[in-house]
This record gives sequence, structure tokens and C-alpha cells, in this order.
Amino acid sequence: MASADLRQELDCSICLKIYTDPVTLRCGHNFCGVCIDRVLDTQKGSGVYTCPECRAECQERPALQRNITLCKIAESFLSTRPDQEETGIFCTYCIHSPVPAANSCLLCEASLCDNHLRVHSKSAEHILSDPTTSLGNRKCSVHKKILEYYCTEDAACICVSCSLIGEHRGHQVESLDEAFENKKMKLRNVLQKLSTKREETEKRVQRLQERRREDEEKAADVTERVTALFRDIRRQLEDLEKRFLSEISTQEESVSLSVSDLIQQLEIKKDELSRKMRHIEELCNMSDPVTVLQEPDTGDLCDTEDTERHDDQVHDVGDLDVGLISDILHTGLSDIITGINIRIYVQEPSDILLDINTAANNILISGDWKTASRPNINQSYPVTPERFQYYQVMSTRTFSSGRHYWEVDVSKSFSWRVGMCYPSMDRKGSQSHIGDNNKSWCLCGGWFNKQYSLIHESIWVRLPDNIPCDTVRIYLDYEAGQLSFYSLCDRIRHLHTVTATFTEPLHAALWVGSGCVKISGGVRKWEKFIIKHLPRDW
Repeated sequence: MASADLRQELDCSICLKIYTDPVTLRCGHNFCGVCIDRVLDTQKGSGVYTCPECRAECQERPALQRNITLCKIAESFLSTRPDQEETGIFCTYCIHSPVPAANSCLLCEASLCDNHLRVHSKSAEHILSDPTTSLGNRKCSVHKKILEYYCTEDAACICVSCSLIGEHRGHQVESLDEAFENKKMKLRNVLQKLSTKREETEKRVQRLQERRREDEEKAADVTERVTALFRDIRRQLEDLEKRFLSEISTQEESVSLSVSDLIQQLEIKKDELSRKMRHIEELCNMSDPVTVLQEPDTGDLCDTEDTERHDDQVHDVGDLDVGLISDILHTGLSDIITGINIRIYVQEPSDILLDINTAANNILISGDWKTASRPNINQSYPVTPERFQYYQVMSTRTFSSGRHYWEVDVSKSFSWRVGMCYPSMDRKGSQSHIGDNNKSWCLCGGWFNKQYSLIHESIWVRLPDNIPCDTVRIYLDYEAGQLSFYSLCDRIRHLHTVTATFTEPLHAALWVGSGCVKISGGVRKWEKFIIKHLPRDW
């Protein structure tokens, strides 16, 4: 049986499409299961059911038997001709029923089924292609001829007339098949590159996802630790408050008992004085001189020494021991802060001293070796191999392990750099500035550069926020390979963290473009809090 004939035999007479889940009526005719169900539903109220093909009648709704054999044939036919069915392109000459096209003729601008293809012209000018609806696009818009060539200079599909007498005359051309293969080869190369990039992108996504999971786990761990830390701090503060209030209460009770004893003594004394006053008043009211004169001398009734003794007792009662109370508060808070530092691995600021043997001749080092400034006078330092040629100095101390931080006051400099460097960094030339080589890292800022920047290997990374600040903190975690920069304003704000594998000990380093830069210290915030809130006489 011809393909077109088979195709027609597989059509449902209701939807005119290939059977889907075909079923058979008693009369032997086949339909799509959904199609015949819909027809029978419409016949329900008429009292009789008829076959759409032969009009055979039955009084009851007919039972539908699934035609397994026909179902397999339809599925097999669709599996062997998927492209034709999916394109939806039908034979131009099959006007009575739609038959899928097997090919399209570019010359005829028509699509043909297998039957019409057998009788179609076999001449070379009748070029056949896969079924397409864009037949007009396959011809030259100027000469109305089939596009057979590809102009490589203009990247255009052309006909033979275009290459001989048209605007593409003399251009390098290729046959469409050759150009098609070349284009596919280029596309395959691009596809390979894109595939490689996609794999790399997927790997980066996986790494970032792993990093995110690690960060989430780290955040959860830090959250748990901080929650436990603050819970413990609250407990310690409550214990300290109880000790503080207990000491005040104990001292108050002791003073109160002393005062109560003294009050009791004075009350007795007051009663005795009242009795003596009444006796004297009685003597003063007597008219008998003999009786008055025979009374003992009244001079001892006013005992001045006894009064002074009680006055001394009042002063001896004392007051609250403010010194002891203050010591309890200071010691307790200090112990809490020390415990916090131990638990979160925070150290006190590292003691940084500037090495005058490395200071450039245009840098003045203060007597305490904490401040570097730019005077107008050349310092004429002795020539040493360690000395920098320009504008900078580094610390005497090196860091090769552990966690450390130090702070720099940059408020009096219009242009500055602060950071860390290896001792092997060049001391002369344009590459000797911190940040301008691969052996140093620095934060740059100041009045002339209102936006902070991070510099390494002469690459400037501008930080997004403009955060004016007088003090910068540099934090080093040597083993983790992290160098972090913070601004210390109303609150500590993280600016940037550099990640590297440190291969040498690190020195602190300062570059002073103007004014002065100072290694800062000072009172910790918890001490400021205590000083602010304690009474002035403490």
C-alpha cells in the first residue's frame, strides 16, 4: 500500500487526523475514543445511537472496544514520519484531504506528497528540499531565481545571475551546500566553546553554592556562639549586679546599725538631760533660799566633754565605702570583657612602633615612634638598605602567625595609605609604594580621594561607599590569609577583606601623602561607658 493511501486509512472520519486511542463500534468502523464519545453524548437525548460512518442504529449506547492493532499501526506510522507530522506541511495538490508533504520543490514553490512526488519532474532545475512554507525566501528577490550560492564577502545567499551580472559579480562565492557545511562547522566550534563555558559556569555556580552553604553554616555557628555569649554576658552582668547591690546593702546595713546604736545612746542621754532640766526648774521656782543653797553645785550638769564624745561618735559612724564598691564594678566588668575577648578570639590592639631605619627622608617620625608626618625639611637620615625612597615607613614588628589588629588616625592627612607589606618589598623606584606591587596591600583615602580604594599590584579597587572617618582599623588573620579593613566612626563598619596566601612575615606600613598619620590607641569602649556613667566623685 502506498504511503499516502496508508495515511488516509489511518484518518479518523470525525477529526480527519490520525487515530488517537482508536476504538471500534459493533458495525466495525473505527474512531478516536474521544471523538466517538463526544458524538454519542450529543445523541443521548434522541433515543437512538447511530454510527457516523454507516448510520447503523442501536437503542442503547454502544460499548466501545479499544482497537489495539490499529492503535499500534497508528503509533508506528507516526514514529516513522515524525518530522512530517510535526511540521504540519501538507501536499499542495491533495485538495480533497490533507496529506503530509514529503518534499517541497523550490522551482514550483509547491509541496508534494509521496504520490505526487513520483510524477514530479526529475530535471535538475526542480530542486527538492525538506517540506517548508518559506518557498518564496528560497528565490532571489531581484532575479527570481533559486538561491544556489553564498557570497562570503557580503554574507548573503545569491542566485547564479547575482554572481555573474549582479552586484555580487567578482565576489568570492561558495555553493550553498559548501557554505552550509562551513557554517555548521563554525557553529559546532561555537557550540563547543559555549559548552565549555557553560561547564565552567556550572562549576563556578557549584563553588558559589558550596561557598553559600559554608557561609550559612558559619553564620549559624557564629549566631549560636554569639547567642550563647550574650546569654552568658547577661548572666554575668546579673551576678555582678547582685554582688554590687549586695555590697551596697551590706554597707548600708552596717552603717544603719551603728547609727541606730548611737541614736539609742543619745535618746538615753536626752532623757537624762530632760530630768535634770526639770529639777533645775523646780529649784528656780522655790522661795526657800536654804533649800536652794543646800543643793549640790550644778556645774557638772552640763558635761561638755560628754557632748564632744558623742559628736566624735557621729563622725566615726562613717559612710559607704565607695572605693570598694567601685573596685567591685571595675573588676567585674574587666573580668567579663577579658572573658569575651578570650571566647571570640579578640586581642588587644597590637603594639605598633614605626621603624625609623625604614622611614624615607621626607618622613618625620615622632619621639614615641607612633606618628609619621610630611615636613618641609629633609631629614637626612643615614643611608641604609632598608630605607624607603619615598613617603613611607613600616613597623619594627612583624607578624607571621595569629590574629592581630591595629588602628590608624588619618584625620590630619589629606592623602594616605595604610596596610601591610613583606620585608622583601622594593625600597626604591615607583614599585616601592605600598599597594603598587605584589608584596603589599593597602587601603587608600584622604581629602584628595574622597572614595576609599584598595590597592594591590597597582590595581585599584574602588569601594562603593564613601564613608568619611578619622580612624581606620587593620585586622590580620595570618593563618586564614585574610587582611580586613574597617572604618571606626559611630560604629565599626567593614570596608573590604583581602584573601591571600601569605608567604612571608608581614609589617604594618604607612604612606603619607600630606599631613600626618598616627598609630592610635586609647580607651576601649567599655571603659568609656564606665567613665561616662559612674558618679563624678568615683
